[in-house]
Amino acid sequence: MAFGIRREELRTWKEAVTRGDIAFLTHYWLDDRFEGIRTVTKVGCSDMDRLSDWCIANGLNLLYIHHRLPYPHFDLIGSKQKEILQREQLWDQIERFGL
Repeated sequence: MAFGIRREELRTWKEAVTRGDIAFLTHYWLDDRFEGIRTVTKVGCSDMDRLSDWCIANGLNLLYIHHRLPYPHFDLIGSKQKEILQREQLWDQIERFGL
């Protein structure tokens, strides 16, 4: 279950993904399979080659790309989530979600 995002943030993310940009959207998330994890960052891009290259460059397994059209994405959680958000200098998302 996702919560904690504004409609405008979701719209902006979807537009960026559709353009083929690498786009980041962090939100609160609850899933019993991942105890202790309370946020996820969706890294989306409609250009699958670009998304795949981005995942490889960040040491992420391509098998975990969600090929959900029209918004393919990779879900970042845990320490890798914070590491990549810091590298991308997405300080607002780190601060807002207490990462």
